[in-house]
Amino acid sequence: MTELMLKYFRTKQQEAQSERVYESQCPFCSMQCKMQLLEQQVVSRTSYKTVGKDNPTTQGRLCVKGMNAHQHAFHRDRLMQPLLKRNGEFVPISWSEALEKIKTHFTDIQEEDGLDALSVYGSASLTNEEAYLLGKFARVGLKTKHIDYNGRLCMSSAATGANQSFGVDRGFTNSLQEIPRTRCIMLAGTNIAECQPTIMPYFEQAKENGAYIIAIDPRETATTDIADLHLKNKPGTDVVLASALLKIIIEEDLIDKEFINNRVQGFEEAAHEVSLLDLEECAFATGVPKDQLYQAAITFGQEESGMIFTARGIEQQLDGTEAVRSFINILLATGKIGRPYSGFGAVTGQGNGQGAREHGQKSDQLPGYRSIENEADRKYIAHLWEVEEKELPRKGVSAYEMFEEIDRGKITGMLVMCSNPLISNPNANFIKKSLQKLKFLVAVDMFLSETAELADLVLPASSYLEDQGTMTNVEGRVTLREASYPLPGKVKHDWQIICEIASVMGKSDQFSYQSPEEIFNELRIASRGARADYYGITYEKIRKDEGVLWPCPELEHNGTARLFEEEFAHQDGKARMAVLNKGIGTPKEKTSDAFPLFLTTGRVMSHYLTGEQTRKSPSLAARHIESFMEVHPDTAEKYNLKDQMLVRVTSEHGGIIVRCRRSKNIRKDTVFVPFHWGGDQNVNRLVSGELDPFCRMPGFKLTTVKVEPALARSV
Repeated sequence: MTELMLKYFRTKQQEAQSERVYESQCPFCSMQCKMQLLEQQVVSRTSYKTVGKDNPTTQGRLCVKGMNAHQHAFHRDRLMQPLLKRNGEFVPISWSEALEKIKTHFTDIQEEDGLDALSVYGSASLTNEEAYLLGKFARVGLKTKHIDYNGRLCMSSAATGANQSFGVDRGFTNSLQEIPRTRCIMLAGTNIAECQPTIMPYFEQAKENGAYIIAIDPRETATTDIADLHLKNKPGTDVVLASALLKIIIEEDLIDKEFINNRVQGFEEAAHEVSLLDLEECAFATGVPKDQLYQAAITFGQEESGMIFTARGIEQQLDGTEAVRSFINILLATGKIGRPYSGFGAVTGQGNGQGAREHGQKSDQLPGYRSIENEADRKYIAHLWEVEEKELPRKGVSAYEMFEEIDRGKITGMLVMCSNPLISNPNANFIKKSLQKLKFLVAVDMFLSETAELADLVLPASSYLEDQGTMTNVEGRVTLREASYPLPGKVKHDWQIICEIASVMGKSDQFSYQSPEEIFNELRIASRGARADYYGITYEKIRKDEGVLWPCPELEHNGTARLFEEEFAHQDGKARMAVLNKGIGTPKEKTSDAFPLFLTTGRVMSHYLTGEQTRKSPSLAARHIESFMEVHPDTAEKYNLKDQMLVRVTSEHGGIIVRCRRSKNIRKDTVFVPFHWGGDQNVNRLVSGELDPFCRMPGFKLTTVKVEPALARSV
């Protein structure tokens, strides 16, 4: 073969085969793993592969969700243009027509029902830029007080508890790199092995280094498997359990008196309350043997360093704020915070659960964790936003309470951005009825979710591959999600959609941004001097340092790896111990003949939130094609439940039908159902609308139910 012919064939081969690399970041959990999408073109066939990329948080690790995340972005059901509902059916329309519809309906609603009749429901999956912009849009673009977001259902009790105890909330008070060198770890209500799999090596390294691990969970999970001691408590008894541990620590004289005297307020009052507890009663109430309570308390108290991590298991309770604070009490009493290898970690659930709660989506917050009720904060933000301070609305209500306001006729219009409240909220039947009462509902999403199907207008949003912006991960590290994949169809970015709606509402001057970086630079100023201070963070610095831990108050600052080394964030520099004066008390949910079992909820590894994205990934959907109820075999026998049969689970609020899965890994008085499915499998139909009084968190993790074969009576 001649050289000319070889050159010809090489050229043709190169034309037939090509590979493009797109930088990105996983759209799912709070680890925010860095990754690359490899797009390979071989003749007319395109294939995709996701690989991990080295970074300070996960060192290139990916879990099964991250490896298959691209599948939902390329799914055939992806929305490609605006859809308007006409005569009960969605029809495609242009962006100009969609924006005109929004302008007309939003204007009419506010003229008829008042400014606060419009509401905005946001998301902890948005970038920091979009979360910031959505808060500004609600208060400046719509002039409404009614904005909240799905993070209220996820992180509000942890955030409130940390703010009350420490004066500030940054999920982890230490960096992840300190975990392997701590001596004792307490994992309270967290199943990180399934929810944040790429964090597990830190805990496995700690165990290899001799750390003693205590897990607190009603179920045996892949996380409790690594524990030296598993406290298998009854659902909802976390405050009692933590208070019992504190009582033992104090009685065994394992407290740090110097730390308490110099850096803590409220110890004497808290100590007095736990002294009134009877440990026998605590053991009975929690279902944890007294010797295990002693073993956990003494081990944690005696070790020179220790960390406590909490998550939804203790936080999604009607006393979730108190539960978080009761575990923080243990840290404060033993002086295990603000020191090397000692601290607190609230394991954030959603991808940007940390950043999204810092910059203004919450009903009572302005950017940087500023308070919407604080006059100095209001004046600062009003000046930046070029509005009069008196024009800024005051605080609104929480996410679930907005639906109660809809039911009362106070809210008549809603914009839902990248969230699926019909599935994620408690009392799901009530949520559906409320949404159907709205005069006009706009949903911004990638798919026709269960919520979007009820909308009057649906706008197509960009995916993680296309939408650049910063995210704040589980440890408080601000990362930059590079995203350069082309936008498909007529899809737009969330920040562009917000700006265009604001523009047609007559606010184009305040929403004339041309890039995410331009929005971030305004966010930096908005947060300057506040508790969540991002001022010293820039896109350039994030790229150079591979992320920056806030607070970072100046451009020369390198970020803060460990909080509270010198003082806490309260004005006097001292932490506050919680005084939990309700003793054993009455159970939040009491079983009865009608509802004899406890129900708790959670995740499975292959799915995320309401499953709207992961169920569009064939590789993930195949791992869990339907929901299920985990039940102990003895309990199953008692109620005539065969393995893999369909069972009906009923509470006083509703009922669902799921597949029975027998397992000895759960308490006999408890059943477990994951929350990633809708319809007749939507477990949140069973959960009440009652809320934590401090943070307005629903009690997802504890409901009393009855179970029976699905065919025992008619569907």
